[in-house]
Amino acid sequence: MSTFRFQALKETASRKIVAVEKLEKKSKIFGSNVFNDKSMRQFLTPEAYKAVKNAIQNGAKIDRVVADQIAMGMKEWALSKDVTHYTHWFQPLTGSTAEKHDAFFETSFDGSDPVEKFGGSQLVQQEPDASSFPNGGIRNTFEARGYTAWDPTSPAFIYGTTLCIPTIFVSYTGEALDNKTPLLRALQAIDSAATDVAKYFDKNVKKVTPTLGWEQEYFLIDKSLANTRPDLLATGRTLLGHASAKGQQLDDHYFGSIPSRVLNYMRDLENECMLLGIPVKTRHNEVAPSQFELAPIFEEINLAVDHNSLLMDVMQKVAERHDYKVLFHEKPFKGVNGSGKHNNWSLATDTGINLLAPGKTPMSNLQFLTFFINTIKAVHDYEELLRAAIASASNDHRLGANEAPPAIISVFIGQQLTKVLAELEGVTKGKLSPEEKTDLKLNVVGKIPDVLLDNTDRNRTSPFAFTGNKFEFRAVGSSANCATSMTTLNAIVAKQLKDFKIEVDALIAKKDLKKDEAIFNVLREYIKQTKNILFEGDGYSEAWEKEAKKRGLSNHKTTPEALKAKVSKKAIDLFDELSIMNHVEVEARYEIELEEYTKKIQIEGRVLGDIARNHVVPTAIRYQNTLIENVKGLKEIFGKDFEKIAKEQISLIKEISEHIEGINTKVDAMVEERKKANNLTDISKMAAAYCDKVKPYFEEIRYHSDKLELLVDDEMWTLVKYRELLFLR
Repeated sequence: MSTFRFQALKETASRKIVAVEKLEKKSKIFGSNVFNDKSMRQFLTPEAYKAVKNAIQNGAKIDRVVADQIAMGMKEWALSKDVTHYTHWFQPLTGSTAEKHDAFFETSFDGSDPVEKFGGSQLVQQEPDASSFPNGGIRNTFEARGYTAWDPTSPAFIYGTTLCIPTIFVSYTGEALDNKTPLLRALQAIDSAATDVAKYFDKNVKKVTPTLGWEQEYFLIDKSLANTRPDLLATGRTLLGHASAKGQQLDDHYFGSIPSRVLNYMRDLENECMLLGIPVKTRHNEVAPSQFELAPIFEEINLAVDHNSLLMDVMQKVAERHDYKVLFHEKPFKGVNGSGKHNNWSLATDTGINLLAPGKTPMSNLQFLTFFINTIKAVHDYEELLRAAIASASNDHRLGANEAPPAIISVFIGQQLTKVLAELEGVTKGKLSPEEKTDLKLNVVGKIPDVLLDNTDRNRTSPFAFTGNKFEFRAVGSSANCATSMTTLNAIVAKQLKDFKIEVDALIAKKDLKKDEAIFNVLREYIKQTKNILFEGDGYSEAWEKEAKKRGLSNHKTTPEALKAKVSKKAIDLFDELSIMNHVEVEARYEIELEEYTKKIQIEGRVLGDIARNHVVPTAIRYQNTLIENVKGLKEIFGKDFEKIAKEQISLIKEISEHIEGINTKVDAMVEERKKANNLTDISKMAAAYCDKVKPYFEEIRYHSDKLELLVDDEMWTLVKYRELLFLR
């Protein structure tokens, strides 16, 4: 087996940089493979074009007759680009994407008259098998029917020779079986709530659109090296492996020169992204060796989520061409930074205003403060639900690991804005005197643009930070579908804005306050109520854990514990009130995520046991036998003096035996705990058992294995080592 490792090292060392086709300027090729506005104008009838635009902008339904016209135009566009198949592209509750390809090609009953056919019925709705996807009890296995339905707000695109049509995925009885459907409902909820509040400041606002700019972190590992690691192939992370002497401690990789082979991969990826209309803009080395990041320009959230899901597929396919494997796991290597997917979120009006950016007038800044403080209030009231939205077996490794935000949800706004809130907290209850109103507007609210101009500090330890004109949800995991966290964030802010408007309107009606006075009064109370969620310090410190506990903030460090917030009455009422999910859909997702967590830990346990016993232990024994033969030879030569001469070898033989015994004992104990967990029928108890009883053995087994890696002859060791995985590119 060690020859497999050295063969992989040889292949990696001899890699040639893959040439990348030079395309036209990005501005010319951007969206070439997208059925965008330009393509629709060219291939659709005026009636069909108007129907699609009305559906996108106003949510209007598309008549089936018009759908036939749209399908015909979409087909002609696709055929002009040598497309042969079409698929409904959707995002089931697996966390990834799904597709079933059908050919445009059809024949008549007797096999004659072949034709390329694609009608409105194929465009609007399809019926994939729903029973094989996670459903959390919504569908029985024998009730296989599920429907994919076209989402016209996300444009169709071509990848390879397939026309991909973004769709939602619902059960026969109408429950959402995907990540997109609840997101679309949440976007409707926040559009309605935010528009109502925005009208306090501008009556012309008719629509508010949440925007998202994600930052995708990832590792690139040579394919041959990755293929020698059963743990990487099966789980996406290394379950064993001693830290390399050189890791990230010199900070020499971050923002460093991008390796040539990696840079060509990035160029190839960017070409694909441009054709697919994914507006990637930034690329750079991240903190850990072999870790990188790319980020796009902000987009409307539904499209941004689709683009991120598509990107993760494309990254893997492009990596194949360059003999790489992309790792999206939040913690693929122990001892170096893991990967996140920072979600930068804001709200934009159809009048062109970012509601989380200050303006030039006191009124525009009061608008900014309104949405800024209401967002903080939403996070304060639903911090446990936000934590649940980012919970996963892989993200548990990253949160609180002194490289990423802690599991405690808090908000960072910076010292300058903290001072602004302190000033607003002192606003008089009820009506404001003319002097106070003038002073407030000119000297506090009026100066916000200048404050933000100088507010350049950042806090990488904060899970939810204000960064100038947006909030950055830093705790989202790199492998996650952004839809889950964005559905929750938009839902809680929508709920908060609804409640805010009720309170303001009540003060105007019952207390005879002017609009701005009523707004100031409500915001003042929110500032007082939300102080506990604001934190400017080091989120990694033990002092913050103690302080957060005093403040009453949650600190759920494991997924089974964190997910409980998803099925709380508070969460179910929230999603039900906003018509985002009913209790069946919420409870189904809870069950699915617990089951996914359990299966991932179960798989890791099985793989770890296999590697430890079938790779590590036999290799250690072979080396130990070599040492034993050496000691025997020394005894023959030196007789009674051999113990002194062979002292180090004998000590090493004993040490190896102790670690072998440690591995076997711990693997046996882990297997027994796994059997006990598997006998539990309650999924929440099973997940807890895997978390609390099975998973702790992982580190103990790893400890003994990693010690053996340092003791055993390097030429015998079968598993590619960290220094090779991380530094051979």
